[in-house]
Amino acid sequence: MTLPKIIQGGMGVAISDWKLARAVALQGQLGVVSGTGLAIVLTARLQEGDRGGNMRRALAHFPFQAAAQRVLERYFVEDGIPKGQPYRRPPMWSMTPARDLEELTVIANFIEVFLAKEGHTNAVGINLLEKVQMPTMASLYGAMLAGVDYVLMGAGIPLQIGGILDKFTQHEATSYRLDVIDAHGDHLLHFDPRALFPEVSGTLKRPMFLPIISSFVLAQALLKRTSGRIDGFVVETPIAGGHNAPPRGQMQLNEKGEPIYTEKDTVDLEKLGKLGLPFWLGGGYGNAEKLVEALALGAAGIQVGTAFAYCDESGMAAPLRARILQQVMAGDVRVQTSPFVSPTGFPFKVVQLEGTLSEASVYNDRKRICDIGYLRHIYEEGEGEVGFRCPAEPVDQYVRKGGAPEDTVGRVCLCNALGSATGYIQHHRDGTQEPAIVTSGDDLVNLRKFLPEGTTHYTAADVIAQLLSKLPSESA
Repeated sequence: MTLPKIIQGGMGVAISDWKLARAVALQGQLGVVSGTGLAIVLTARLQEGDRGGNMRRALAHFPFQAAAQRVLERYFVEDGIPKGQPYRRPPMWSMTPARDLEELTVIANFIEVFLAKEGHTNAVGINLLEKVQMPTMASLYGAMLAGVDYVLMGAGIPLQIGGILDKFTQHEATSYRLDVIDAHGDHLLHFDPRALFPEVSGTLKRPMFLPIISSFVLAQALLKRTSGRIDGFVVETPIAGGHNAPPRGQMQLNEKGEPIYTEKDTVDLEKLGKLGLPFWLGGGYGNAEKLVEALALGAAGIQVGTAFAYCDESGMAAPLRARILQQVMAGDVRVQTSPFVSPTGFPFKVVQLEGTLSEASVYNDRKRICDIGYLRHIYEEGEGEVGFRCPAEPVDQYVRKGGAPEDTVGRVCLCNALGSATGYIQHHRDGTQEPAIVTSGDDLVNLRKFLPEGTTHYTAADVIAQLLSKLPSESA
């Protein structure tokens, strides 16, 4: 497989949706869908009436039609639910997940990859978060059923993924060792493709696996301890959007309340190159000069997220995208790295935008709930049993489950807020709705270079053309 010069970042909840990934792949670079929360996204699209019919067209290609029909019967609403009506949510994940939830998650990931790959033969990847562990196996299997070419994974140390990919090529059952607070032994979540879909047959292509790392030490640890093959790395610097790795050593904050990164957080690319695997550089590499620099440093190319997040094909809600681009053009846009926002405890980039959860008044007015639960922490309750708590849930509930009240300060329900940024806004029966949060890298201030003269928007093709513009034509 020819390695791409450009990897499009797998961002947010449906920011990197199938339309964006397909647009990038059609240009010969690696389009990547975000696998985060796809079950929630699919059910919302179906309840809105599946405008354009894309979900139902993809469902018709799912290899196990009985399961596809069950999803349609449960969630599809002809002509869509009335405006302001709450979405029907699937159940939360547990140690014994409902069969319906596993089927839905497999199907949602199949659909996103299938549509991104539809009509061409170029490579498409999927991006998952190690911090969102419980849907991982079903998500990977669904993506592999659709022929996904790359799996990228960050926000943690994905030691188990390579081995799971190997097993899924033969539809074998596997388990995922979960991160459990105060655990006295291993807690495993099980997934058996043949039990879920008894009619499985043949073999599946094994995608290339690219962990997302922030240090050479982490790359070494992954290669020593991985359960299966690693095919390369994506190196993200702390100015990338979304979740950032915490600074090495004790967390210290600057005058703006942001984590301070030092030379200790710089990746030794010379040592990384000696590992003999391709690597891509991300975070601050979203311009043509940086691509040339990355190649000179031995990288196979770059990963770019923020520039693609604001192009026409992005899944970001159009009004939000337009407002932020207006601020970019006016030179009045700011990204804050918050050590508190994410329930994961990782630093998280937040665009400062009126009417979103970056505003204290919007944050304080929101009623705390936890109705999706992807970022809940699992903890051992005793006798080997586990419970679930989230620092963004109601404080009294979190404390009752053994959590420290100080851990709840400033935490945001990213499950709902990132979904709202794509326009899939959950409405509540009391008339309130979930406010959005927008994440971007520090490169957001530099997006003007992608705007063709006299325009206020741009396409994925514009981004790629600009990024490749400094390379010799045969290399690009």
